[in-house]
Amino acid sequence: MKKSLFTLEKTEKLAADVFALSFCGDTSGIVSPGRFVEIELPGKFLRRPISVADWGKGRLLLLVKEVGIGTNELVNSPIGTEFDMLTGLGNGFDISKAADNTILAGGGIGIAPLYGLARRLTQNGIFPRIALGFRSAADSFYADEFGKLGCEVRIATEDGSLGSKGFVTSLFDADKSCYVFACGPLPMLKAIHSLPCVEGGQFSFEARMGCGFGACMGCTVRTADGCKRICKDGPILFKEEIVW
Repeated sequence: MKKSLFTLEKTEKLAADVFALSFCGDTSGIVSPGRFVEIELPGKFLRRPISVADWGKGRLLLLVKEVGIGTNELVNSPIGTEFDMLTGLGNGFDISKAADNTILAGGGIGIAPLYGLARRLTQNGIFPRIALGFRSAADSFYADEFGKLGCEVRIATEDGSLGSKGFVTSLFDADKSCYVFACGPLPMLKAIHSLPCVEGGQFSFEARMGCGFGACMGCTVRTADGCKRICKDGPILFKEEIVW
């Protein structure tokens, strides 16, 4: 964990309630995809945990869904605003497990950490299939960015306005075994976990967090290996340790 100041350089609206925020600052504490940051907002007691979408030397990209007062203030902050952030939080994805049959499955804002994961996999010569789920075409974002990495992108929308009609689980081939990296709402994660074709995988969980680094125990969940903290021992859990 590292505490640093980050300066907002650019805000881009991607969908009705999703924004891409670009910052400059010290990203040396971020060493693997799937980790998150905690942002301090003026007048707010608790920091806001946000998944890291991508990073490089001195640059940080966050995809933020506007869901409340805190995130509303964040996405509407003036360019040049400085934010106090804790970086390098969480355990991150283990990319050594990826293979040619890898699928990255994301739903809604859960897509965010999968982009940085996809970039690093393609840099290692692995081009995963991308399965993205949205409510409608108006809610979709970042499909083109995944495609520019050289990945095959499949999309499902609940109303059928983009891609195939249905849920992200419909984008899996039932007769082909796969290893999955998934992030999204719990019902989506549970549905993917139960697919017979998913032989193994890593699932990124969300939880309400107090501290974000394992001190308050507020985000503890039960697993096959005992209780784990989503902020410290997660947010990534392996398929075999998940207890629904």
